[in-house]
Amino acid sequence: MIADKGFDSDEFVRAVEATGAEAVIPPRSNRKAPRDYDEHLYKERNLVERFLNRAKHYRRVATRYEKTGRNFLAFWQFASIMILLL
Repeated sequence: MIADKGFDSDEFVRAVEATGAEAVIPPRSNRKAPRDYDEHLYKERNLVERFLNRAKHYRRVATRYEKTGRNFLAFWQFASIMILLL
């Protein structure tokens, strides 16, 4: 699970690891014992956030005009294709 520094607590990291996932969360600057994390994997989080921000420029995605999940997924796919083509 990739998250930002706001989720850096021992309790949250233990809960993530209890599910069998790896917690990729950078430690806060005021942490006494900084944890290790995969910096390269964390950098990929930026790509996902930038994509979601671009997708939200499509008003139908941001406001969810579609009533059914099928139509909403179809418009997400359409918006994704438009982003990749531009």
